[in-house]
Amino acid sequence: MTYRAAPGRYETMQYRHAGRSGLKLPIISLGLWQNFGGARDYPSAFEMLGAAFDAGITHFDLANNYGPPPGSAEELFGQVMARDFRPYRDELIISSKAGYQMWDGPYGEWGSRKNLIASADQSLKRLGLDYVDVFYSHRFDPKTPLEETMGALATLVAQGKTLYVGISNYPEAETRAAHAILRNLGVPCILHQPSYSILNRWIEDDKTVDACGELGIGMIAFSPLAQGVLSGKYNSGDTEGARGTSNNPFLKADRIKPETLDAVGKLAAIARARGQTLPQMALAWVLRRPELTSALIGIRTLGQLQDNLGVLNNLSFATEEIAAIDAATANGLTPGHPRWW
Repeated sequence: MTYRAAPGRYETMQYRHAGRSGLKLPIISLGLWQNFGGARDYPSAFEMLGAAFDAGITHFDLANNYGPPPGSAEELFGQVMARDFRPYRDELIISSKAGYQMWDGPYGEWGSRKNLIASADQSLKRLGLDYVDVFYSHRFDPKTPLEETMGALATLVAQGKTLYVGISNYPEAETRAAHAILRNLGVPCILHQPSYSILNRWIEDDKTVDACGELGIGMIAFSPLAQGVLSGKYNSGDTEGARGTSNNPFLKADRIKPETLDAVGKLAAIARARGQTLPQMALAWVLRRPELTSALIGIRTLGQLQDNLGVLNNLSFATEEIAAIDAATANGLTPGHPRWW
Protein backbone atom coordinates (compact mmCIF):
# COMPACT_ATOMS: atom_id res chain seq x y z
CA MET A 1 0.00 0.00 0.00
CA THR A 2 1.33 3.45 -0.94
CA TYR A 3 2.19 5.67 2.02
CA ARG A 4 0.40 9.01 2.16
CA ALA A 5 1.50 11.42 4.86
CA ALA A 6 -1.12 12.70 7.30
CA PRO A 7 -2.68 15.91 5.93
CA GLY A 8 -2.58 17.62 9.35
CA ARG A 9 1.06 16.82 10.08
CA TYR A 10 2.11 20.45 10.53
CA GLU A 11 -0.73 21.55 12.81
CA THR A 12 0.74 20.76 16.24
CA MET A 13 4.53 20.60 15.84
CA GLN A 14 6.55 23.73 16.62
CA TYR A 15 9.54 24.79 14.52
CA ARG A 16 12.54 26.95 15.36
CA HIS A 17 15.25 28.53 13.24
CA ALA A 18 18.69 26.92 13.37
CA GLY A 19 20.58 29.86 14.81
CA ARG A 20 20.54 32.82 12.47
CA SER A 21 20.04 30.65 9.38
CA GLY A 22 16.84 30.44 7.38
CA LEU A 23 16.48 26.72 8.14
CA LYS A 24 13.76 25.67 10.56
CA LEU A 25 13.73 22.37 12.45
CA PRO A 26 10.97 20.74 14.48
CA ILE A 27 11.67 21.16 18.17
CA ILE A 28 11.59 17.36 18.41
CA SER A 29 13.76 15.56 15.86
CA LEU A 30 14.27 11.82 15.42
CA GLY A 31 17.78 10.42 15.85
CA LEU A 32 18.59 7.02 14.37
CA TRP A 33 21.70 6.37 16.44
CA GLN A 34 21.15 3.03 18.21
CA ASN A 35 17.60 1.90 17.45
CA PHE A 36 17.57 1.71 13.64
CA GLY A 37 20.35 -0.71 12.80
CA GLY A 38 20.51 -4.29 11.64
CA ALA A 39 18.22 -5.53 14.43
CA ARG A 40 15.22 -3.59 13.06
CA ASP A 41 13.37 -4.73 9.95
CA TYR A 42 11.87 -2.53 7.25
CA PRO A 43 8.19 -2.72 8.38
CA SER A 44 9.12 -1.73 11.93
CA ALA A 45 11.37 1.09 10.73
CA PHE A 46 8.73 2.45 8.41
CA GLU A 47 6.10 2.32 11.17
CA MET A 48 8.31 4.51 13.40
CA LEU A 49 9.47 6.91 10.70
CA GLY A 50 6.03 7.29 9.17
CA ALA A 51 4.43 7.99 12.55
CA ALA A 52 7.11 10.59 13.28
CA PHE A 53 6.60 12.39 9.96
CA ASP A 54 2.82 12.26 10.40
CA ALA A 55 3.36 14.09 13.71
CA GLY A 56 5.34 16.88 12.04
CA ILE A 57 8.85 15.56 12.69
CA THR A 58 10.60 16.52 9.48
CA HIS A 59 14.19 16.07 10.66
CA PHE A 60 15.89 12.66 10.69
CA ASP A 61 19.44 12.57 12.03
CA LEU A 62 21.99 9.93 11.03
CA ALA A 63 25.75 9.38 10.84
CA ASN A 64 27.96 7.06 8.84
CA ASN A 65 28.56 4.77 11.84
CA TYR A 66 24.99 4.56 13.15
CA GLY A 67 23.61 1.07 13.54
CA PRO A 68 24.75 -1.27 14.75
CA PRO A 69 26.46 -2.43 12.57
CA PRO A 70 27.96 0.80 11.19
CA GLY A 71 26.19 2.00 8.06
CA SER A 72 23.03 -0.03 8.66
CA ALA A 73 20.93 2.91 9.90
CA GLU A 74 21.60 4.84 6.69
CA GLU A 75 20.85 1.76 4.60
CA LEU A 76 17.54 1.17 6.38
CA PHE A 77 16.54 4.82 6.15
CA GLY A 78 17.46 4.71 2.47
CA GLN A 79 14.96 1.91 1.95
CA VAL A 80 12.19 3.92 3.59
CA MET A 81 13.24 6.95 1.58
CA ALA A 82 13.04 5.05 -1.70
CA ARG A 83 9.76 3.23 -1.02
CA ASP A 84 7.76 5.73 1.01
CA PHE A 85 9.32 9.16 1.56
CA ARG A 86 10.51 9.97 -1.97
CA PRO A 87 7.48 12.18 -2.79
CA TYR A 88 8.20 14.17 0.39
CA ARG A 89 11.94 14.71 -0.06
CA ASP A 90 11.62 18.50 -0.12
CA GLU A 91 9.70 18.43 3.17
CA LEU A 92 12.47 16.50 4.95
CA ILE A 93 15.71 17.50 6.63
CA ILE A 94 18.15 14.58 6.51
CA SER A 95 21.53 14.88 8.19
CA SER A 96 24.64 12.73 8.43
CA LYS A 97 28.13 12.97 9.92
CA ALA A 98 31.68 11.69 9.71
CA GLY A 99 34.46 11.50 12.26
CA TYR A 100 34.13 8.31 14.29
CA GLN A 101 35.57 4.92 13.28
CA MET A 102 33.92 3.64 10.11
CA TRP A 103 36.44 1.60 8.13
CA ASP A 104 39.91 0.12 8.61
CA GLY A 105 43.13 2.02 8.10
CA PRO A 106 44.31 5.55 8.84
CA TYR A 107 41.55 7.29 6.82
CA GLY A 108 38.51 5.61 8.39
CA GLU A 109 37.94 8.13 11.16
CA TRP A 110 38.72 11.61 12.51
CA GLY A 111 38.71 14.88 10.56
CA SER A 112 40.90 14.66 7.49
CA ARG A 113 39.67 15.88 4.12
CA LYS A 114 40.12 12.30 2.88
CA ASN A 115 37.82 10.91 5.56
CA LEU A 116 35.05 13.49 5.40
CA ILE A 117 34.64 13.57 1.63
CA ALA A 118 34.92 9.81 1.19
CA SER A 119 32.50 9.24 4.05
CA ALA A 120 29.97 11.70 2.62
CA ASP A 121 30.05 9.85 -0.70
CA GLN A 122 29.50 6.53 1.07
CA SER A 123 26.62 7.95 3.12
CA LEU A 124 24.87 9.33 0.03
CA LYS A 125 25.14 5.94 -1.63
CA ARG A 126 23.65 4.14 1.38
CA LEU A 127 20.86 6.72 1.64
CA GLY A 128 20.17 6.72 -2.09
CA LEU A 129 20.30 10.53 -2.13
CA ASP A 130 22.01 13.17 -4.24
CA TYR A 131 22.55 15.36 -1.19
CA VAL A 132 21.89 15.60 2.54
CA ASP A 133 20.51 18.73 4.10
CA VAL A 134 23.10 18.96 6.89
CA PHE A 135 26.52 17.31 7.11
CA TYR A 136 28.53 17.46 10.35
CA SER A 137 32.07 17.02 11.50
CA HIS A 138 31.19 14.47 14.17
CA ARG A 139 34.05 15.31 16.54
CA PHE A 140 36.99 17.66 16.81
CA ASP A 141 40.25 16.12 15.60
CA PRO A 142 43.21 17.47 17.61
CA LYS A 143 45.74 16.06 15.12
CA THR A 144 44.27 17.53 11.91
CA PRO A 145 44.35 21.27 11.20
CA LEU A 146 40.88 22.65 11.76
CA GLU A 147 41.26 24.52 8.46
CA GLU A 148 41.42 21.15 6.69
CA THR A 149 38.32 19.75 8.39
CA MET A 150 36.26 22.89 7.83
CA GLY A 151 37.61 23.19 4.30
CA ALA A 152 36.30 19.71 3.56
CA LEU A 153 32.85 20.72 4.80
CA ALA A 154 32.95 23.78 2.55
CA THR A 155 33.93 21.59 -0.39
CA LEU A 156 30.91 19.35 0.22
CA VAL A 157 28.67 22.42 -0.01
CA ALA A 158 30.38 23.54 -3.22
CA GLN A 159 29.93 20.04 -4.67
CA GLY A 160 26.22 20.09 -3.89
CA LYS A 161 26.48 17.11 -1.55
CA THR A 162 25.09 19.03 1.43
CA LEU A 163 23.07 22.22 1.78
CA TYR A 164 24.32 23.16 5.24
CA VAL A 165 27.15 22.16 7.56
CA GLY A 166 27.57 21.79 11.30
CA ILE A 167 29.79 20.44 14.06
CA SER A 168 29.18 17.95 16.84
CA ASN A 169 30.85 17.41 20.22
CA TYR A 170 33.08 20.50 19.79
CA PRO A 171 34.07 22.38 22.97
CA GLU A 172 33.74 26.15 23.24
CA ALA A 173 37.14 27.24 21.89
CA GLU A 174 37.03 24.85 18.95
CA THR A 175 33.45 25.90 18.21
CA ARG A 176 34.53 29.52 17.89
CA ALA A 177 37.49 28.59 15.71
CA ALA A 178 35.42 26.37 13.41
CA HIS A 179 32.81 29.11 13.02
CA ALA A 180 35.47 31.68 12.09
CA ILE A 181 37.10 29.43 9.49
CA LEU A 182 33.79 28.56 7.85
CA ARG A 183 32.71 32.20 7.85
CA ASN A 184 35.89 33.14 6.00
CA LEU A 185 35.12 30.41 3.46
CA GLY A 186 31.64 31.85 2.94
CA VAL A 187 29.91 28.82 4.45
CA PRO A 188 28.01 29.42 7.71
CA CYS A 189 28.09 26.89 10.52
CA ILE A 190 24.39 26.62 11.30
CA LEU A 191 24.24 23.81 13.86
CA HIS A 192 26.14 22.34 16.78
CA GLN A 193 25.06 18.91 18.02
CA PRO A 194 26.23 18.22 21.60
CA SER A 195 25.06 15.84 24.29
CA TYR A 196 22.89 17.81 26.74
CA SER A 197 20.39 16.87 29.42
CA ILE A 198 19.28 17.73 32.94
CA LEU A 199 22.00 15.35 34.15
CA ASN A 200 24.70 16.35 31.65
CA ARG A 201 25.31 20.10 31.46
CA TRP A 202 28.81 20.29 30.01
CA ILE A 203 27.80 22.81 27.32
CA GLU A 204 26.76 25.16 30.13
CA ASP A 205 29.88 24.50 32.18
CA ASP A 206 32.34 25.25 29.38
CA LYS A 207 30.18 28.03 27.85
CA THR A 208 29.70 26.27 24.49
CA VAL A 209 26.00 27.10 24.61
CA ASP A 210 26.78 30.78 25.22
CA ALA A 211 29.24 30.81 22.32
CA CYS A 212 26.63 29.34 19.98
CA GLY A 213 24.10 31.94 21.05
CA GLU A 214 26.60 34.72 20.46
CA LEU A 215 27.70 33.39 17.05
CA GLY A 216 24.24 32.54 15.78
CA ILE A 217 24.80 28.78 15.67
CA GLY A 218 21.71 26.69 16.43
CA MET A 219 22.01 23.77 18.83
CA ILE A 220 20.37 20.37 18.60
CA ALA A 221 20.84 18.19 21.69
CA PHE A 222 21.44 14.47 21.53
CA SER A 223 20.79 12.19 24.50
CA PRO A 224 18.34 14.67 26.10
CA LEU A 225 16.99 11.73 28.12
CA ALA A 226 20.50 10.69 29.20
CA GLN A 227 20.45 7.44 27.23
CA GLY A 228 17.14 6.50 28.86
CA VAL A 229 18.17 7.24 32.45
CA LEU A 230 15.65 10.12 32.46
CA SER A 231 12.88 7.75 31.43
CA GLY A 232 12.88 6.46 35.02
CA LYS A 233 13.21 2.84 33.89
CA TYR A 234 16.38 2.27 35.88
CA ASN A 235 14.57 3.40 39.02
CA SER A 236 11.57 1.17 38.39
CA GLY A 237 13.58 -1.87 37.35
CA ASP A 238 11.59 -2.22 34.12
CA THR A 239 14.67 -2.25 31.88
CA GLU A 240 13.71 -4.76 29.20
CA GLY A 241 15.31 -3.55 25.96
CA ALA A 242 16.95 -0.60 27.72
CA ARG A 243 20.27 0.65 26.39
CA GLY A 244 22.05 0.13 29.69
CA THR A 245 21.25 -3.59 29.63
CA SER A 246 22.43 -4.08 26.04
CA ASN A 247 25.89 -3.92 24.49
CA ASN A 248 25.75 -0.14 24.44
CA PRO A 249 29.35 1.06 25.00
CA PHE A 250 28.17 4.44 26.33
CA LEU A 251 25.97 3.32 29.20
CA LYS A 252 26.00 0.35 31.55
CA ALA A 253 23.18 0.03 34.07
CA ASP A 254 25.53 -1.13 36.83
CA ARG A 255 27.61 2.05 36.43
CA ILE A 256 24.78 4.51 37.03
CA LYS A 257 25.55 6.26 40.31
CA PRO A 258 23.09 5.86 43.20
CA GLU A 259 23.11 9.64 43.49
CA THR A 260 21.93 9.88 39.89
CA LEU A 261 19.07 7.45 40.48
CA ASP A 262 18.10 9.43 43.57
CA ALA A 263 18.05 12.61 41.47
CA VAL A 264 15.87 10.90 38.86
CA GLY A 265 13.37 9.94 41.55
CA LYS A 266 13.14 13.54 42.73
CA LEU A 267 12.80 14.79 39.15
CA ALA A 268 9.93 12.38 38.53
CA ALA A 269 8.02 13.95 41.42
CA ILE A 270 8.56 17.44 39.96
CA ALA A 271 7.34 16.21 36.57
CA ARG A 272 4.17 14.74 38.11
CA ALA A 273 3.45 18.06 39.78
CA ARG A 274 3.71 19.70 36.35
CA GLY A 275 1.29 17.17 34.85
CA GLN A 276 4.04 15.64 32.72
CA THR A 277 5.93 12.41 32.43
CA LEU A 278 9.61 12.59 33.33
CA PRO A 279 10.73 12.29 29.66
CA GLN A 280 8.42 15.16 28.71
CA MET A 281 9.83 17.39 31.43
CA ALA A 282 13.40 16.44 30.51
CA LEU A 283 12.80 17.43 26.89
CA ALA A 284 11.11 20.68 27.91
CA TRP A 285 14.08 21.49 30.18
CA VAL A 286 16.54 21.12 27.28
CA LEU A 287 14.33 23.24 25.02
CA ARG A 288 13.89 25.99 27.62
CA ARG A 289 17.05 27.70 26.40
CA PRO A 290 16.64 29.98 23.36
CA GLU A 291 19.91 28.68 21.87
CA LEU A 292 18.36 25.22 21.47
CA THR A 293 16.73 24.61 18.11
CA SER A 294 15.70 21.00 18.66
CA ALA A 295 16.06 17.92 20.85
CA LEU A 296 16.90 14.55 19.29
CA ILE A 297 14.92 11.62 20.59
CA GLY A 298 15.76 7.96 20.11
CA ILE A 299 12.78 5.61 20.26
CA ARG A 300 12.17 1.86 20.27
CA THR A 301 8.36 1.94 20.29
CA LEU A 302 5.45 4.02 19.09
CA GLY A 303 4.46 4.51 22.71
CA GLN A 304 7.76 6.23 23.41
CA LEU A 305 7.25 8.48 20.40
CA GLN A 306 3.79 9.52 21.53
CA ASP A 307 4.96 10.13 25.09
CA ASN A 308 7.87 12.29 23.93
CA LEU A 309 5.57 14.33 21.68
CA GLY A 310 3.52 15.18 24.76
CA VAL A 311 6.19 17.76 25.60
CA LEU A 312 4.43 20.09 23.17
CA ASN A 313 1.66 20.56 25.74
CA ASN A 314 3.91 22.24 28.32
CA LEU A 315 7.24 23.81 27.40
CA SER A 316 7.42 26.57 30.01
CA PHE A 317 8.89 26.55 33.52
CA ALA A 318 8.28 28.69 36.55
CA THR A 319 11.38 30.04 38.28
CA GLU A 320 10.63 27.85 41.29
CA GLU A 321 10.50 24.72 39.11
CA ILE A 322 13.94 25.41 37.65
CA ALA A 323 15.27 25.92 41.16
CA ALA A 324 13.69 22.64 42.31
CA ILE A 325 15.25 20.78 39.36
CA ASP A 326 18.68 22.21 40.16
CA ALA A 327 18.33 21.21 43.79
CA ALA A 328 17.18 17.69 42.87
CA THR A 329 20.19 17.10 40.64
CA ALA A 330 22.86 18.79 42.79
CA ASN A 331 24.55 15.47 43.63
CA GLY A 332 23.50 13.49 40.56
CA LEU A 333 25.07 15.35 37.65
CA THR A 334 27.59 13.69 35.33
CA PRO A 335 30.40 16.24 34.94
CA GLY A 336 33.03 16.47 32.23
CA HIS A 337 33.34 16.60 28.44
CA PRO A 338 32.28 14.96 26.34
CA ARG A 339 29.63 12.86 28.10
CA TRP A 340 27.22 10.68 26.20
CA TRP A 341 24.69 10.74 28.97
